[in-house]
Amino acid sequence: MPVFPQLERLLWFHEKSKAGRFPNAARLAEQYEVSQKTAQRDINLLRDRFKAPLEYNAGRRGFYYTDELFELPCLPAGQQEILCLILARRLLDHAAGGYISRELEILKDKIFSAARRIGFSPDAIDQAFSATWSGYSPAQEATFRQAAFALLNHRLIQFTYQSPATNETTRRMAEPHHLQHYMASWVLTAWCRDRCDWRKFYLARMTELQVLPQAFGARPESQWRPLLEGTFGLFQGGTAIPVTLRFCPFRARWIKQQHWHPDQKLCEQPDGCLDLTLTVSDFREIKMTILQFGADVEVLAPEALRQEIAKEINKMGTLYRKGAPDACKIGEKKSSGRNPDV
Repeated sequence: MPVFPQLERLLWFHEKSKAGRFPNAARLAEQYEVSQKTAQRDINLLRDRFKAPLEYNAGRRGFYYTDELFELPCLPAGQQEILCLILARRLLDHAAGGYISRELEILKDKIFSAARRIGFSPDAIDQAFSATWSGYSPAQEATFRQAAFALLNHRLIQFTYQSPATNETTRRMAEPHHLQHYMASWVLTAWCRDRCDWRKFYLARMTELQVLPQAFGARPESQWRPLLEGTFGLFQGGTAIPVTLRFCPFRARWIKQQHWHPDQKLCEQPDGCLDLTLTVSDFREIKMTILQFGADVEVLAPEALRQEIAKEINKMGTLYRKGAPDACKIGEKKSSGRNPDV
C-alpha cells in the first residue's frame, strides 16, 4: 500500500476527529474512493499504532477524541533527531509532573523501530545520559496541560495563585503569552487582567486553573519579549543595572568557563582574580547567586548591591554567633520590586 495516500487519509481523519465532525469508515472510504475495509484498517492503525484516543459515538455514528490535546507524531526521524528527543525526555522528566516525560515516551515508542535501524536503542541512551535538577518547583500535570493548551489557542485562563513574596492567595484572570522553562521550573508570562500589567507566574503555585471559552488577541511580542531576556536572571523589565563581581584566583578557574549571560564581560586581573560584569534588573536573584560563593567573590559595583550583601553578611554573622535561632523569623521581610507575583 502506498505510504503517502494512507498518510493523507490518516491526516484527514485526524483533523475531522479534532474538529468534532465525527468521521467514520464510510465517510473516509467515500472521501478517498477506497473500500470500507481499507478505511477501517486506517482507523485501526490510527488508534492502535499511533495511540489516538478514539471513541465511537453511536448517536453521531462516528468517532471523536477523548483528549482534545492529542496530535499525530511527526514523520520518521534521523539519528540526531531521535537522540535529541530522548535527551529532551530526560531533561524534562519531572518538570510538569511527569507529563512531558510520558508523552515523549509514547513518541519514542512510535519511532522505536527507526531507532533500531540506525544502530542504537533508547534504553542505551537512557543509560548513557542523565539530567539532575535541585531546588526547582515542579508543576502539576493538569496545570501544565491546561496552561499549554490555553497558550497555543489564545484562550483566557483563571486560577488561584499563592505568592511567597507577599504570602497572599489571589484569584487571577490572565492572557498567557509565553511559557518559559527556567532552571527546571515552568514560568508563565501573561497579561494579568486583574493587575492590568504583565506578570510572571510559576505554574507550581497555580491551583484551580480553568481554561475559559473566551479567546483573546495576542499582544505584540515587543511588549513581553523584554520580560524574558536582556538582563541576568528571571526578573526582567526594569532598568538595566551594571554589576561587577571580582572572584578570587581559586574560584576564577571555574567562573571563566561558565556562562551567566550572553552579554557578560570577563576581565582577568594581574593577580589572578577575575572580574565578571553583567546587567540585572533586580537584586534578588543575583544576591542569592553571590552569597553561594561566600568569601570567593566581592561585589565591586554598584555600591547599593555591595551594601545589601554586607548587611546580609552581618545578619548571618549575628545568626551564627547566637547559636540555634528561631527558624520561623529568619529572613522575614517585606518584598519589593518588579514581578511581585513571582
